[in-house]
Amino acid sequence: MPNVAIVGATGAVGQEFLKILAERNFPVGELRLLATKRSAGKRISWQGQEIEVQETTHESFKGIDIALFAGGSGSTEFARSAVDSGAVVIDNSSAFRLDPEVPLIVPEVNPEDVKWHKGIIANPNCSTIIMDLTWLGFAG
Repeated sequence: MPNVAIVGATGAVGQEFLKILAERNFPVGELRLLATKRSAGKRISWQGQEIEVQETTHESFKGIDIALFAGGSGSTEFARSAVDSGAVVIDNSSAFRLDPEVPLIVPEVNPEDVKWHKGIIANPNCSTIIMDLTWLGFAG
């Protein structure tokens, strides 16, 4: 089972990541919850476990297979460290949206583009996702 880190675990998007992992019964080995120094030490319940939130550092990603970045400045500061540690980064911020080396993925639109990632996968702006999905409705 993959080891998963969530950067920004105490925020709204991080909490949504946790909810989705649970709803989809995503297989998780270790779940590492990461956030800012201010949020470190908080405890979050997930799947019957109490997990302590750790401060995000460049060393936080050792042994992690998938790192979910919930947004904010964490992506810019730590995503490359996660990749260098061997993790695949899935980024929800705007940090990589203009980077031609990072695929912008909407699973219902271009799932095949995930194959050419170089460690980081991002999502386009939320408005773009809605427009893409709307057009799919017209086309289908």
